[in-house]
Amino acid sequence: MAEKGGYVFYHYTPSIAAAIIFVIIFTILTIAHTYRMIKHKLLFCLAFTIGGLFETIGYIGRALGHSDPQGRNAYIVQSLMILVAPALFAATIYMTLGRLMRATHSEHLSPVRVTWLTKLFVAGDIFSFFIQGGGGGIQASGKDGSKVQLGENIILGGLFLQIIIFGLFVVVSIIFHLRMKKTLSSKNVGIVGWEKRLWVLYLVSGLIMVRNVVRVIEYILGRDGYLLAEEWPIYIFDALLMTITMTVWLVWYPVDVKPGAALSGDVENGGRGTRLVGIGRKGWPVGTNGAGKYSGAA
Repeated sequence: MAEKGGYVFYHYTPSIAAAIIFVIIFTILTIAHTYRMIKHKLLFCLAFTIGGLFETIGYIGRALGHSDPQGRNAYIVQSLMILVAPALFAATIYMTLGRLMRATHSEHLSPVRVTWLTKLFVAGDIFSFFIQGGGGGIQASGKDGSKVQLGENIILGGLFLQIIIFGLFVVVSIIFHLRMKKTLSSKNVGIVGWEKRLWVLYLVSGLIMVRNVVRVIEYILGRDGYLLAEEWPIYIFDALLMTITMTVWLVWYPVDVKPGAALSGDVENGGRGTRLVGIGRKGWPVGTNGAGKYSGAA
């Protein structure tokens, strides 16, 4: 147990082996994400990449905590970086949904005007980011119990806000998903790619949601609760889940969410080679034939 000024930093000596393993993992993933972002010129993925950098720095802080468990600076760095990194992942996830709608020309199927969709979710995410960051700073630098408790309560508020935002995001995604499927089904058209992109969004959102729920339970239980008294929960419910999140996003990188991108796969139209570009307002698929000319009704 490490204590300074009445505040317990750790109830254990942080494992340097576990910390170094995840420093290496997040460094590799962040470099890979940076490469793909630059290669495909997807600047909206910058927040996700910075999130990976934050994770890397956070676990460097935990590694330093092994040799100096009472080091306040290292503790603050790991506490803040690991806490707020998923909010940066979320920002890119929110922006991807709006770009998916535009890429398939299906904005009218969204329950929220697309011009507001990204702004609302990202604004809420940024607000949550600063709430958690501010609370984390107060908690980590607090020298008495009341200051620490205040910081924890602020963090809880930020986490609850992020969970609510994620919940609304999933609801909007599902409504769009169902409307898209219904529209395509009514026109006897089958496509695959756009739906795969939505399932990727569901998966990474679910992983971050689980992490956030565990974090909420952690702060509700308090400093003496099991989740903070043991080290393994942060690696299973945070480091591992965020590793999977970064890996899934890297494998299914959103290179296809651009207007005119062939993300939707071949339209099942008897093998005539038409590519679906989007869904017109009249509900008919709008696509391109082999010669690149548009077909269908907008």
